[in-house]
Parts: sequence; C-alpha cells; structure tokens
Amino acid sequence: MKKFIHFPSQRPSLIATIAAAVAASFALVACQPSSKQLKEAVEKDPSIVFAAIEKDPEGFIEVVNKAAQKAQQKGAEKAQAEESKKREEEFKNPLKPAIDPSRAMYGPANAPITIVAFSDHQCPYCRRGNDTLKEVLKAYDGKIRFIFKHLPLDFHPRAMPAAKYFEAIARQSADKAYKFSDEVFENQADLNKRGEDFLKDVAKKVGADPKKVEKDLKDPKLMDRINADMEEAKKFDISGTPCFIINGVSLRGAFPFGDFKSIIDRQLSQAK
Repeated sequence: MKKFIHFPSQRPSLIATIAAAVAASFALVACQPSSKQLKEAVEKDPSIVFAAIEKDPEGFIEVVNKAAQKAQQKGAEKAQAEESKKREEEFKNPLKPAIDPSRAMYGPANAPITIVAFSDHQCPYCRRGNDTLKEVLKAYDGKIRFIFKHLPLDFHPRAMPAAKYFEAIARQSADKAYKFSDEVFENQADLNKRGEDFLKDVAKKVGADPKKVEKDLKDPKLMDRINADMEEAKKFDISGTPCFIINGVSLRGAFPFGDFKSIIDRQLSQAK
C-alpha cells in the first residue's frame, strides 16, 4: 500500500526529521548546529524547508522514506519485544477460554494441545491464519484439539451471516461445519460478492440439510453462542482477528507456522 505525505498535518515531524538528518550529516565533517537548534530555526522560518525541497525533491523524498522505514523498524522491534514479554507472562498465567463440550471441535477431545481461534470468515488475515492452522494440524496430527470461535467485525458485513451458518451446520455435524469454514475461507471472494447465496451453496456442498439449516438459523440460542464468543474476546482484550490461543498462550495475528511451532513444542516439552 502506498503512503502519501500530507504536509499540513505532518509538517512538525517532517521538520524534525529533516533537521536531524542535516545535523547528523554535517556533524561528520564540521562543527555545526545541533538538530535541536536546526529544528528551532526551521520552525521559525519554514520556508527553509520548502526551498530545500524545491532544490532537491528526490533527495527530500529519499530522506523522508528512510526516516519512515527506520521508524517502522523501531516500531516493529518494540512491538515484538512487547509481544514476547506478554507471551512469557501467558506461559506463566495462561488465558482460560471457556470450552463447551457441546460445540463443534476438530481433533481428539483428549489432545494435549487445545487451540481456540477467534476469527472472522470475511477477514483476509483470518484466511491466511486458517491456511497456517491447517499446516499446524497436519504437522501435529492427533495432538491438537481445535475450536473455532466467532469475532465477526463490524466492517465485515458477511462475517456475521457466515458465523451463523457455521453454528447452524455444527448442530448437524462438527466435521461438516469445519469443511464449511474451510470452503468459505478458500473462496472468500465469492463470499464478498454473493453473500448469503454463497453460504447456502457451501452448506449444500458440505452435505448439510438445507431445511434444518434454515430452521436453526432462526433459533435465538444460535446467536447466544456467537455473542458469548464476542464477549469472551473482549475479556481477553482481543479486538482484531485472527487471534489463536494455544493452551492459554495467545498469537494475535496471522503468524507463520514457526510461531505456532515454538509455542506448541515448548508446551509439549513441559507436559513431558
């Protein structure tokens, strides 16, 4: 995604960036004003910046892009450090999502690892997360119990209907519900384009009884489960999707296989 600079709202930060860059370059060869002094001078007379931009616009953009990249890198490093710290805390004090034995589950009930996902069928990152999850389930065949929970986001209008169809189909068969889920993720473009007509077709494709699905969609208890999932997500401070909770340790985002593996292997090792 391209990023565009909007000068009126970002002028102070750009001035600071330019001043710091200029001060740093001159400091290598001579005694020059500090970045703070340059910043103060430029703030008093912004035309200095505009003149510099007009003289070398390509160089200006290069400086700004480098500064933005550096800021992004620092932000990513900080976020990663915070994530690691939080993960360690959850190893010591795991999150405890509710496990209702009556809801659809994938994998053996006595598996040593339980993964609970808070997900949204219209979310592109959830699709990516689901692809990774399938790799995880294959790699740890028989060692994982998976539970899909719902967090349909407000700006994904197809997500709530998909959640309702999942739960309606789950009343007939957990296996069919998870096949339905995979089909919806794999054909997300059709979900976006066709909406409920697509959901009906997928329900038929996985072998669900259409009449029973239609009846169960109208049952208020079906929404009770979805609402309970959403409330639980709030309790865990989960506001985005996907979020995977692996034996109480959370992965908040569409992380690659290696992140799942590091948590699962550590938990399996501790269990031994």
